Amino acid sequence: MVEALLAAGHQVTFVGTRSGLEQSLLSETSCEFRAISAGKLRRYFSLQNFFDVLRIALGTGQALWLMIRFRPNVIFSKGGFVSFPVVLAGWLCRVPVVAHESDITPGLANRLVTPMARTICTSFAHTRFPRARRVVHTGTPLRHAIIQGEPEKGRMRLGLAANRPLLVVTGGSLGADGLNQIIRDSLPLLTPHFYVFHVCGSGKLAARQDPGYEQVEYVGAGWGDILAAADVIVSRAGANALFEIVALRKRNLLVPLPKVASRGDQLENAAYAEAQGWSLVIQEEDLTPALLRAGLDRLADEAETWSENLDQFTSPDATRAIVREILALA
Repeated sequence: MVEALLAAGHQVTFVGTRSGLEQSLLSETSCEFRAISAGKLRRYFSLQNFFDVLRIALGTGQALWLMIRFRPNVIFSKGGFVSFPVVLAGWLCRVPVVAHESDITPGLANRLVTPMARTICTSFAHTRFPRARRVVHTGTPLRHAIIQGEPEKGRMRLGLAANRPLLVVTGGSLGADGLNQIIRDSLPLLTPHFYVFHVCGSGKLAARQDPGYEQVEYVGAGWGDILAAADVIVSRAGANALFEIVALRKRNLLVPLPKVASRGDQLENAAYAEAQGWSLVIQEEDLTPALLRAGLDRLADEAETWSENLDQFTSPDATRAIVREILALA
């Protein structure tokens, strides 16, 4: 979406945190990056809440300075704890806000910004924002580099023969410790049948070199080619990853983040994908090497059925729809 706005001649400033991946992802564009402090919004008691309130206050002050300096015509918020100070500062400066909710049920940050937003865009058609002024189902914007990936380039990068099945495993940008461990424990059952390409997250590489197994912390350029080359994908169930996998019509096995480690959004996303026939779902607490292998076997044995289900997936042109909402308020 940033690319679409830049291509149309608009100036874009991205506000994030120094600890995120955003700055590196934007390094190849003309989009300006600015970092602010941000505190996590928790639903439970923690001593960290006190310090995070201070971080949110500091971040709001920093965001107010950005409003004064850049005088934006509109703010686009994607949710997450870093978005709240920016939206609050924008509301105080009377800058209109367009927000986007990726998951089926609204996250805390987007629930808090709803009264300040002029428009809420949603990935799922039945996501509800009762207090919103305007709700538009736009789908999830997908990067051109993902949609236009070339399988031949992906296989060439990995040095794979055309007949070698490729299993791609990803736990999201931060990695997934539980999923990582299960995959490594399962390698004796996986590598005789697949080349396993495992994106495990920053600082989470393991000291092992199994034949037929490659692990990396993160993939930037070329990720779309690797996804295009994949025969099957094992993934967490974050909404953005889910929409990418389904849009590419890839057979997939989802291992959603458990309720104890989240607000349950990935469980809801995975249940929805399973009900649509797009994904096979196994809960992390149930996952064993044998069950993982059985799930992958089922995806292979019922490949035609999964392909037919995935072919039914349709989504609006999310980038165009969201850009239209942004420009209507700019």
